Amino acid sequence: MSDTDFSQLQLRPALLQNLSALAFTSMTPVQQLSLPAVLAGRDVMAQGKTGSGKTAAFALGILQKIEPTLFKPQALILCPTRELADQVADEVRRLARLLPNIKVLSLCGGRPVAVQADSLSHGAHIIVGTPGRIEDHLQRGSLILADTDFLVLDEADRMLDMGFLPSVENVLAHLHRQRSMTATSGTRAQMLLFSATFSAEIHTLSEVILQNPVYVELRDIEVAPDIEELCYLTGNDESRLDALKRVLLHFRPDNALVFCTTRNDVDEVCQRLQRAGFSAIALHGEMDQRERDQAIILFSNGSARVLVATDVAARGLDITGLDLVINYHEARDEETHTHRIGRTGRAGAKGRACTFVSFASKDAVDKLAELPPVSVLKLSPPPASFNTLIIDGGKRDKIRPTDVLGALTGSGELERSDVGNIRITHQAAYVAINRNKAHLAKQILSKGKIKGKSARVRQL
Repeated sequence: MSDTDFSQLQLRPALLQNLSALAFTSMTPVQQLSLPAVLAGRDVMAQGKTGSGKTAAFALGILQKIEPTLFKPQALILCPTRELADQVADEVRRLARLLPNIKVLSLCGGRPVAVQADSLSHGAHIIVGTPGRIEDHLQRGSLILADTDFLVLDEADRMLDMGFLPSVENVLAHLHRQRSMTATSGTRAQMLLFSATFSAEIHTLSEVILQNPVYVELRDIEVAPDIEELCYLTGNDESRLDALKRVLLHFRPDNALVFCTTRNDVDEVCQRLQRAGFSAIALHGEMDQRERDQAIILFSNGSARVLVATDVAARGLDITGLDLVINYHEARDEETHTHRIGRTGRAGAKGRACTFVSFASKDAVDKLAELPPVSVLKLSPPPASFNTLIIDGGKRDKIRPTDVLGALTGSGELERSDVGNIRITHQAAYVAINRNKAHLAKQILSKGKIKGKSARVRQL
C-alpha cells in the first residue's frame, strides 16, 4: 500500500467506498500533507491553489467528524466568490453522497436572504458561503454557529485582496461568542486556512486565528503542470480577432477560455465570435447573477465551446478538462498570467495556453510561434456537443438529478449517454442534452412529470 493511498487513513467506510467509486485512490501533495493533520484535530495553514485537491483535503476531514443526526451547522466554509462557493458546495456533496442525509447549504449574495433563512430554519450540517452574506445571516440571527466545530477560509489571499477582512473578523467574533455561550464540546472550533500564496497579510491573519498550526507549503514539491505555452505577435484589435479565430479553428478545442481586459472587450469579442459561427458565451462582472450562473453552466456542461471572460468574473472558476486558455489581452502581472494559464493542464492532463502580444518581450521570445495559416478561416467552427434545457423547479421543490434523469430515460426513447451534466439550483434544473436529441428531450419532459408534477421546460 502506498503512503499516498486514501485507504491508509482512518476514514469512514462510506467515504472510502465513495472515493474508490470516484477513482480517487492517491492523495495529491496538499491532501497528503494536510489531511492527516485535519483528521487529528490540528489547525492547518496550507498552500492550496485551485485544482490542487484542497477541497477534498478539508472536506474529508469535516465529513469524517460530522454528526448526521445533529441538524445544525457543524462546519462553515468561507469562499471569496459565489462561483467558488458553489463549486466547493458541489464537491462536498459529491464526497458526502454515501453518507446518510448530509445537507450542504450555500449562502451567497445574489439570492434572496429570506429564502436562505427559511432553508437554514430546516437545518443544515455544512454551510458554504461568502463572508458578506454569512455576516448578514449572523446579524439577522438566522445562522447560529454554536455547534460549529470547523471554520475553513478557502482562498484566503483572494478574500483579503477583495477587502473581506472586516467581514471575516466579524464572522470569527460571532463564532467565538456563540460557541463560548452554548457549546458543550469546548469553546474553540478547528481552523483551516488555505491560500494560494503566503503573503505577509496571510501570515498576520494566521497568527490571529490559528493555534499551533501545521504548516503545509508545496513550493518545493508541487509538480508543475504540463502546459504548452505559445505566443503570437498581433497588431490592432482587428488582427487580434483574426488571430483568435485562426487559433480556435486550428486547434479545434472541446472548450476554450479567452481572457480579455474589460467588460466591453468581452462583449465585443464574444459577439464577433458568435457572428462568425462560434459557440461562444460571455462572462463579466456587469452581468446579473442569474446570467453569470447560466454562462458558467452552459460552458461547463458542453453547451458552449468558448467562454470569453474578464479576470474578475473568472476568479474561482474551475472547469474540468479545459483544453485551451487564450490571453486575448496580456495579463497585468506575472501572478495573474500564471493563474490564467493554470486553468488548463490539471490533474496530470496536458494543456495549452496561447498569448497574443503586441511586441516580442524578452519572456515571450522563446515561446513565439507562427500564427496558423489564413486558410483555416475557411473551416467551419465545430458546434457545441450539447444543448441545455432549463426546468422550472429545483431544490425548493426537492428535485434531484436522479429525478430529472429518470424522467428523461424512463420511456426508453433516450439513453443515459444522451444526457450530460445535470445542475440543480434553488429554483431551476439545468440539464445538458446531446444537441441532436434536445428537441426530443424537451418533448419528453413537457409531456411527462417530475416528482409527480408537470414540468415547464425551455431551451437555454
